[in-house]
Amino acid sequence: MTQFSSYREALNYIYSHTNFERKLMPKYDMTTLDLSRIEGLESDLGNPHREFPVILIAGTKGKGSTAAMVERILRAAGYKTGLYSSPHLHSFRERIRVAGKIVTEAEIIRRVNQLRPHADTVLGLTAWEVMTALAFLTFAAEKVDVAVLEVGLGGRLDATNITEPVVSVITSISYDHTHLLGNTLSAIAFEKAGIIRQGGEVVCAPQFPEAMTTIETVCAERQASLIVAGEETPWRIGRVSLGGQSFFWRNSRYFLPLLGEHQVTNAITALMAVEKFAEKTGWEISDAAKQKGIAAVVWQGRLEILSRDPLLLVDSAMNGDSARKLRQTLTEYFPGRRVIFVFGASRDHDYRAMLTELLPISTRVIATQASHPRATRPDVLAATALTLGATIETTSSVDEALALAEENIGERDLICVAGSLFCAAEARFVWMEKTRQPIPPTDPV
Repeated sequence: MTQFSSYREALNYIYSHTNFERKLMPKYDMTTLDLSRIEGLESDLGNPHREFPVILIAGTKGKGSTAAMVERILRAAGYKTGLYSSPHLHSFRERIRVAGKIVTEAEIIRRVNQLRPHADTVLGLTAWEVMTALAFLTFAAEKVDVAVLEVGLGGRLDATNITEPVVSVITSISYDHTHLLGNTLSAIAFEKAGIIRQGGEVVCAPQFPEAMTTIETVCAERQASLIVAGEETPWRIGRVSLGGQSFFWRNSRYFLPLLGEHQVTNAITALMAVEKFAEKTGWEISDAAKQKGIAAVVWQGRLEILSRDPLLLVDSAMNGDSARKLRQTLTEYFPGRRVIFVFGASRDHDYRAMLTELLPISTRVIATQASHPRATRPDVLAATALTLGATIETTSSVDEALALAEENIGERDLICVAGSLFCAAEARFVWMEKTRQPIPPTDPV
């Protein structure tokens, strides 16, 4: 078998498998997702996923931010970390990080060549399963002390769920991917709760009652210990600025360089997950490491300020609940501002619910379309807005939408790109290129 010699070849191999990030998944059940495939592949590779302890994180929103915080605290405590997250903003390599650094192109080539002979024998293997196996191989080869894994979709049938997590974490659950996970919060929560182990340790963010009841039921059935973030020790938010926010918890002051009250909830969830992990492993994680880790966390594309003149933000709000949190944060941080939204959404997300939340605080909305096969056409978004009593503009690309938003912008105007991480990523790239900032690593087209 000829070895791949280029990063492009390695990427093309990964994406040659069924890729549900690029097209809609028909079902979220064992006719589509089957853990036996990834289990068989891992067995052939020597089960690299068993060579390090795992913190596994599921949820609808906040799981990426929470994973980033957990990883940064563990790194601040002196441990060598692996972080597996998705989707990426600019380069596939962002998904796999070791000690805070994205993997190199050479490492991707090396690991793809290593797994390919085994992967080619597994019928029906998906791109996500290949990616997950690639992450496990990398973390084992790099001899990480701990891996923080973000679930891709759901939890019960996700490839990351073949691990045996020391701690299972469930972040905020709301309506998303309802055509796959179910039309009720209970059904969605059941899929997320699939990461809970018999006799396991579970840290959960505060939830809507329906979701919490399901999580509590699963924990009781599996005799798992459940801790809800902030339930025993409440937190209090302190000073807030465009550079971040402080909060107080357990007699300690923390500074978090991410905006929005929901990010404080994620931080408390991360802190409690780390505490439970330390308790189970006997690792030393000091209060100073927790404070340092929270203060150093970076998670791009989530209510990120790209510019203050003009004021330009990008966010990955992609369902009704996250759009509501975005609206609340914009209202709190930028009172009196005229908000111009550049809005694009994926076909499988509830863009009507998002528009319902964002239209009331908007001065102007420009519907656009990321260059992604799951993106919704701008005219469809405009027609949806019309049913909500609003007329919005349309453009065919994110760069055109940004240029249109900047035209005649006033001193008190704010531009916010929202609705899709794909739109946020394109806006970031366009703005960095325009303002001659260092261009982030990207992948060959």
